[in-house]
Amino acid sequence: MKDLTVGNESRLILKFALPMLVGNIFQQLYNVVDSVVIGQFVGKQALAAVGAAFPLIFVLIALVIGIGMGFSIVISQFFGAKQMDKVERTIDTMWIFLLGTSILVTIVGIVFSRRILELTGLPADVLPLATTYLQIYLAGTIMFFGFNGMTSLLRGLGDSKTPLWFLIIATLANIVLDLLFVLVFHWDVAGVAWATVISQTGAFLTMVLYINKTHQVIKLKFRKYVWDNELFKKSFKIGFPTGLQQTFVSLGMLAVYGIVNGFGTDVVAAYSAAGRLDSFAMMPAMNFAAALSSFVGQNIGANRPDRVRRGLIATLKMTTYISVAVTIIFYFFGHALMGIFTTDQTVIEIGAEYLVIVSSFYFAFSVMFSFNGVLRGAGDTVIPMFITLFSLWVIRIPVSYGLSKTMGVPGIWWGIPIAWFSGMIFSYFYYKTGKWKTKAVVKHKSKPLDEEIVSVVE
Repeated sequence: MKDLTVGNESRLILKFALPMLVGNIFQQLYNVVDSVVIGQFVGKQALAAVGAAFPLIFVLIALVIGIGMGFSIVISQFFGAKQMDKVERTIDTMWIFLLGTSILVTIVGIVFSRRILELTGLPADVLPLATTYLQIYLAGTIMFFGFNGMTSLLRGLGDSKTPLWFLIIATLANIVLDLLFVLVFHWDVAGVAWATVISQTGAFLTMVLYINKTHQVIKLKFRKYVWDNELFKKSFKIGFPTGLQQTFVSLGMLAVYGIVNGFGTDVVAAYSAAGRLDSFAMMPAMNFAAALSSFVGQNIGANRPDRVRRGLIATLKMTTYISVAVTIIFYFFGHALMGIFTTDQTVIEIGAEYLVIVSSFYFAFSVMFSFNGVLRGAGDTVIPMFITLFSLWVIRIPVSYGLSKTMGVPGIWWGIPIAWFSGMIFSYFYYKTGKWKTKAVVKHKSKPLDEEIVSVVE
């Protein structure tokens, strides 16, 4: 456990974010290795299928994961206030919630996955492969939720290092199993799906064994957990907007795939591969924002609003530097990076063009996520939800659709940075209003947040 209420803000956020970033890089390697193995050894139809399945996976899990984030924020604020009895009851309630919802998501996802994929207009040569991958992947939902829940708990308590080691082990196992199932057993798409499920299961179970033996607060055992309805309501109130946001974001990704699918298998495959690289590029901003949320949560719980402002400034600087560096890499090495996934030159050219257009605006994405990290850490998740949904559904999808009619495939890609830039502006102006300062779970009688936290830019 890590107390984020004392010490240098920049150093704390950096040290907290780096293990999360490295961990998520390894977690993304699940998807990247799947795509590389499939793209190089099976074909571009299979590469397109794996990529097309992921938006639907996130549609099914996003709401639950978002509510889980609400639990993490509540835990971080109670931990910052040193109210350990409420920390433990919140943990109990979260495990009950995750178990029930994971069973429901598994059943619904497996039954309706093919029908939903059909609605996106996937090419006929891709649809059966995408359905197979999706149904096998969803068989591991319970373990995925369990691992994600354990990771959220540890981060809420200030520990971002422990999940990293288990992610590394799981990723290495996934690579070995991918190669075994595809190259030796010739299971193709089904093989990479089973490799992911088995790796996630192993990561969660070994993490449970380790935590049960070593951790002071978290114990996951078959015992009588206590459901606290009041703490669930607090967590749900904070997490539901984020979960709803992620659900509609995922639906938006399906809508984007609906536009992409109309241009054929080459474009779908290119978008799927470039999207893997894009996910890597966006991770620094997302992980620093997550670290900032935990930082803000603990400092609000400890009534240290002065540190909130300094933490935001530090995060803005670090994520902007990283975004510029990644943009340069993609601009000059986009073709080579696309070549990791496929030898098809048409697919490589389309994907490299995507990277040049989108990466030019990574700085806007980083700034938007930094401001939203403060809002979520304070417990204000409704406005970030509306900002994200507006940027996606009112700006990105219509712009991508409209420009695709006049510019062709590049027009789809231009909708992405236009939406990010709009979201950045909206997030900044809402932050300036200061209304988020009153949303804390832990209330203090003296020095209220709305009197002490000042804006970054006067």
